[in-house]
Amino acid sequence: MSELSNEKLATRVSVNTIIINLLLTVFKLIAGIISQSAAMISDAVHSASDVLSTIVVIIGVKLANKRSDEDHQYGHERLECVAAVILSVMLAVTGAGIGITGIKNIFSGSTEALIAPGLALWAAVASIVVKEAMYWYTRVAAKKINSGALMADAWHHRSDALSSVGSFAGILGVRLGYPVLDSVAGVIISVFIIKVSVDIFRDAMDKMTDKACGKTTEDEIRRVVLEQEGVLGIDDLKTRKFGDKIYIDLEILADGHIPLTEAHNIAENVHHEIEKHFTTAKHCMVHVNPKE
Repeated sequence: MSELSNEKLATRVSVNTIIINLLLTVFKLIAGIISQSAAMISDAVHSASDVLSTIVVIIGVKLANKRSDEDHQYGHERLECVAAVILSVMLAVTGAGIGITGIKNIFSGSTEALIAPGLALWAAVASIVVKEAMYWYTRVAAKKINSGALMADAWHHRSDALSSVGSFAGILGVRLGYPVLDSVAGVIISVFIIKVSVDIFRDAMDKMTDKACGKTTEDEIRRVVLEQEGVLGIDDLKTRKFGDKIYIDLEILADGHIPLTEAHNIAENVHHEIEKHFTTAKHCMVHVNPKE
């Protein structure tokens, strides 16, 4: 899939999620106000924050897919990592906020008196179903185009679904006479949200600091290279992540007595086969060493 197609897919998914989030925010806010549920109103605010995070994704993906220019000759892919870092921080703040609120409520023993708990419960269930569906919808697109920012946004949707689980538990707890369940669920959920934010942050930083692609990918590269005619061995192989792309630096062995043109053709063939097998490879440098 071309970079332009990747950008179009990411933008389409993001715009769709913004529309759904806006509708869901309004629905949860109305339900929270009618039932006087602080948990549901907080949940509505969380959904509204997802709109901002998705806008960050759109901007990040758009900038990352800009063509190379004189000042950025290797492209702008790492800008998507910047977007992922921003989203990871937003996710961590969201998780910490839920956890701190839950802990305060546990120690203060605060309770809620709901006017229409049934409406608030249905709003929470609807939020869980919709946000989990949005998570999978965004996740599939993120994996398809290998987008860290879009994957971070997918987890933001799941954090909202988990937040709604906490709201559901709290509202149900109030109906059953155990309002503390809301706070306990919120603390547990916050731990999961913060862990996801840390994972997203680490992945983005790996892509920004030229981390190698890993043994599995490098073993597959070696297999492809050694299958090519004229390649007698591999002297050196280095890989690095660059945003959602990978760079490959390769030194192969060939017969030292063949003409330069033939050695060039071998290197060219290796280059083409690597790009054919690894669609995320943005650049592959192949150097030929003579085997005596």
